[in-house]
Amino acid sequence: MKGVLRFRRKGKLSPSFVGPFEILERIGLVAYWFPLPLSVSAVHNIFHVSMPRKYVTDSSHVVDFDPLHLNENLSYRKKPIQILAREVKILHNREVALVKVLWPEEATWEREDDMRTQYLELISSVLI
Repeated sequence: MKGVLRFRRKGKLSPSFVGPFEILERIGLVAYWFPLPLSVSAVHNIFHVSMPRKYVTDSSHVVDFDPLHLNENLSYRKKPIQILAREVKILHNREVALVKVLWPEEATWEREDDMRTQYLELISSVLI
């Protein structure tokens, strides 16, 4: 099994189990038929009775999400939460003002003038 591509991953990082899936039909005495999503369409959808495992319900497996507001071209715009810090970097002969911005997933350093043009209300409430 070394080097075999299983469920889009190779080697040790490939998942042991995927699912949960609903069993639609029992075929004979030793096989089950599952409806599989298109993402695993390369896998045959009939499995031996020894392969499926019982799924134990766990509340940590439930993922809550906020709905995205999509633009007409099916893109979305992330909004920053707050400004954490301000710093001025000195390059050879000029200074660049940077701000550390807290986004929903991470915190990044952005140019202050770019943030000022896009999110003026956030910058003006913190830095001025």
